Amino acid sequence: MPADEIRGAVHGTAPVPLSVLDLVTVGAGSTASDALRTSVELARRTEARGFHRYWVAEHHSMPGVASSSPAVILANLAAHTDRIRLGSGGVMLPNHAPLVIAEQFGTLEALAPGRIDLGLGRAPGTDGATAAALRRSDTLNEGADDFPQQLAELTRFLDDDFPDGHPYARIHAIPGPVQGSTPGGVQSAHRPVIWLLGSSGFSARLAGMLGLPFAFAHHFSAQNTVPALDLYRETFRPSEVLAEPYALIGVSALATDDEAEAARQVRATALNMLRLRLGRPGLFPDPEDADRHEFSPMEEEFAASFTRNIVHGTADEVRAGLDDLHKRTGADELMLTSHAHRGELRLRSYELIADAYGLPAA
Repeated sequence: MPADEIRGAVHGTAPVPLSVLDLVTVGAGSTASDALRTSVELARRTEARGFHRYWVAEHHSMPGVASSSPAVILANLAAHTDRIRLGSGGVMLPNHAPLVIAEQFGTLEALAPGRIDLGLGRAPGTDGATAAALRRSDTLNEGADDFPQQLAELTRFLDDDFPDGHPYARIHAIPGPVQGSTPGGVQSAHRPVIWLLGSSGFSARLAGMLGLPFAFAHHFSAQNTVPALDLYRETFRPSEVLAEPYALIGVSALATDDEAEAARQVRATALNMLRLRLGRPGLFPDPEDADRHEFSPMEEEFAASFTRNIVHGTADEVRAGLDDLHKRTGADELMLTSHAHRGELRLRSYELIADAYGLPAA
């Protein structure tokens, strides 16, 4: 697999390639259609500015997050972009049959050849009851514990290489390699690039042992970032995919024209996460909601801890924060996720960051 399907180019003064993680945020007073239109515009703009990849995260039963179906969203983004890599950040493998994922991402690969990433996680991406509804099972731990086996099965479907005698040897993920070996068939040599996602050491170690690229969720597990990246690098074994380790980190970053506005938006982000943690998820609140909310001392402590890991402020402040984070982690790529109540603020954030690093003009 060509290395440039994984490693991006550095533009401007950015320390490493920059990418996008999109949760398709739905703010109070707006619709899912509004959020999806913002995602299309964001993908177009970041492609024009030289961002390397654009990933969509799988979440369920959260009114403020319209990314329950990454494959559907990615198909729409593929129709509106030409070069930027598109992928899942990630698809939660235990929620789905491996064959279904292989078919979905094989279809995406056919729509956008050579541009598709398949990022896989083992968390449910939702609460336990919703996960049980997705999986039609109450034994949720089995999905996480079986992740290596599910990953192996998915990989074999993508490569169409189950051994003779295997129960699935005559089952083929379509679109897929079997079409190239069928009489008269011609099939692209590409297949989606598999990434492992994680917020702890489990996926870091597995990605290292398998020689796969690794994405770490720094934006909600910052205390584990350096240990997980160290573990990934220590356990890395060269593979046909990678000769050397390659790790990106997801970073929550919001740049605004005014530092005070960034602080207000980040406060609203903290309120949104607080409501989620308390089992009361809703639409993404506006700053006025956060201003009116009476935070208890415990809630204030949570908000302070949560916002500490959001790189926010003016463009220059965000650039400095991202540079410092890169120095501390040695990440090979920074994947930025910007949360704000209004879509235009998210669009503006990426433009400001691109300008701060001197990325190519749109």
